[in-house]
Amino acid sequence: MSVVEQYARAHIVKDTDVTVLEERGAVPVVLRYDPDIDPRAVRIGLPGPHEWTFSRSLLEQGLRVPAGNGEVRVWPCGRVQAVVEFHSAQGVEVVQFESKALLRFLRRTYIAAAQPVAH
Repeated sequence: MSVVEQYARAHIVKDTDVTVLEERGAVPVVLRYDPDIDPRAVRIGLPGPHEWTFSRSLLEQGLRVPAGNGEVRVWPCGRVQAVVEFHSAQGVEVVQFESKALLRFLRRTYIAAAQPVAH
């Protein structure tokens, strides 16, 4: 099975920020899926050393209806955006994506998972 790595742009705000989300510029975010490590998980790498791993099904469900599990929550935001919220001891980070980027990533993960293993 092959690793999927996709770059996306997102708006990020921390709970300590006073700037409105829309006033901030988009930053590069890395979406990763490695079925050899865990075929049920995806990773989102934020700028700096921050990387979150959570259920691929949570991401998929959260694009349709609000969903959450522990430290990660995902929900649709209007027709073209989705929000992923990460909770940690350091605070809360809210990341706003274009839904189509997350859908494209999910589609690629299912294709990668369906590929036969080469021997």
